[in-house]
Amino acid sequence: MTASASKVEALRRLARRGPVRSRDLAASGIPRSYLARLVARGELEQASRGLYRAPDAEVTELHSLVEVSLRVPHATICLLSALQAHGLTTEVPHAVWVMIDTRSRTPKLESPAIEIVRAHGPAREHGVERRRIEGVEVRITSPAKTVADCFRYRRHVGNEVAIAALRDYLALSRRRDRPAHVTIDALVAAAQADRVSTVIRPYLEALA
Repeated sequence: MTASASKVEALRRLARRGPVRSRDLAASGIPRSYLARLVARGELEQASRGLYRAPDAEVTELHSLVEVSLRVPHATICLLSALQAHGLTTEVPHAVWVMIDTRSRTPKLESPAIEIVRAHGPAREHGVERRRIEGVEVRITSPAKTVADCFRYRRHVGNEVAIAALRDYLALSRRRDRPAHVTIDALVAAAQADRVSTVIRPYLEALA
């Protein structure tokens, strides 16, 4: 196999694992010009600016979360987008909600649309999970942290959304087939990290 063919095959392998960013190629020693070759052959397609995928790649309803995670790797999927990913809402957000550090630069994406909240310390670090979506590792707040965040950022998402998220979380926590980490204790810990314990407590007592 020639060096050129070897690089093409390496690019194919990358695309089979999930979406490929043009900037990822340097680590594998693949020139960016190879992207254009495979696009011209129909072996790759451009999903968005700087992002490529195999034509037969799985595309789920959470694909926009994958795109944002690849293009803003320091961001954590949160709030309405995390509720959707955890099955705690039937609503489809108009944008991808992300949390970034208070000192981070504001990401600028033409598409998909994003909504940004900022935090630092435990409010940003607590309850961050890593979940694979379409073969890509995505940083996302846990179910408990997502609910606590809805109360912390209720001016952004609305008090009704926060209460509905809590109600759905509690319903899930009572199911026999619930995920092991969906518990009242996990919610209390997340509320403490977000400093919203006193805000959530009356609703928790009323709904529990």
